[in-house]
Amino acid sequence: MRALVTGGSGALGRAISEALARAGHEVWVHANSSLPRAQETVERIVAAGGAAHAIVFDVTDAEAAQAALERVLEGGPLQIVVNNAGIHDDAPMAGMTHAQWRRVIDVSLNGFFNVTQPLLMPMIRTRWGRIVNISSVAGVMGNRGQVNYAAAKAGLIGATKSLAQELASRGITVNAVAPGIIASPMIEAAFPRERIKQIVPAGRAGEPEEVAAMVAYLVSDAAAYVTGQVLSINGGLG
Repeated sequence: MRALVTGGSGALGRAISEALARAGHEVWVHANSSLPRAQETVERIVAAGGAAHAIVFDVTDAEAAQAALERVLEGGPLQIVVNNAGIHDDAPMAGMTHAQWRRVIDVSLNGFFNVTQPLLMPMIRTRWGRIVNISSVAGVMGNRGQVNYAAAKAGLIGATKSLAQELASRGITVNAVAPGIIASPMIEAAFPRERIKQIVPAGRAGEPEEVAAMVAYLVSDAAAYVTGQVLSINGGLG
């Protein structure tokens, strides 16, 4: 199957892209602006014997996304879509700017629409598809200083549940994955190891590969009867 992973150049996106390639899928690794980072992931996949390509466009630009995806669709439908692109720009809401609110919502929520909507009819015609949306524990539980991010990720959960109902009869599943604290340079700076031990029952941050394994399950035939669900992977946090 042909797969697209948005935000595929980051730590989590790379792990997801590599997991899908290992499962035998041809992966399009998306980056918002950094072609070299996406290409690096592609090279890792190809070196391991997989098939992958890099693609760059701004998910918040509907016309740019449409044009880029139309070029990919010339080679056939994309039947696996992982909406992983997202940003956060944290601030208490009392001090949050309009720009901080709009940008975070735009990438996670409008980006989901801009990428997914153009791919639906080609996918529907094949009567097989897998859409996985990367939400967050913040979208399930909320988090101080992240009203914009939590709103975007919670909105993604609502969209997941609704789209799952629209597509279930077409052989297409739609699910969300809600990671907790996942290891990355950014997380290490924000959450010292001792702090993670205090707040996460499992006593550690998750690994990107653990999230990727859940995504790989959701896009497999084994998960054909799983749709409209939010699967949390957070070490018991909440």
